[in-house]
Amino acid sequence: MHGRRCFLHFSLRGLAVLAAPAALTQCAATGTAAREVRVAAQRFRFDPNAIALKLNQPVTFVLHTQDVPMGFSLPDFNLRTDLLPGRVTTLHLVPDKLGEFVFLCDVFCGSGHEQMNGVLTVTA
Repeated sequence: MHGRRCFLHFSLRGLAVLAAPAALTQCAATGTAAREVRVAAQRFRFDPNAIALKLNQPVTFVLHTQDVPMGFSLPDFNLRTDLLPGRVTTLHLVPDKLGEFVFLCDVFCGSGHEQMNGVLTVTA
């Protein structure tokens, strides 16, 4: 683990959270407010499928799926979680390296699954 990376945190909440105003989360590693990025997973895509972040800026991914169980994996940052229909899952990250990184569904969700990915770009 890198000293600047936040703790990994998983939580499940009801879909009502999606209608609530965006909340800021405190990142234990830096003490700064985390940017919230909402990601919807559905057959066979992520929305958005391109996410731009700043180096060392804490982020909270708020993930959900409506149709079938899926996964969200960001291998270059050692992040992954299962996504269950009708539930919201959060992941916390402080990106500590620059570049373009692929995120993908790592739970087979049907024909077209292999194309379910996106790009996370981290800039200075």
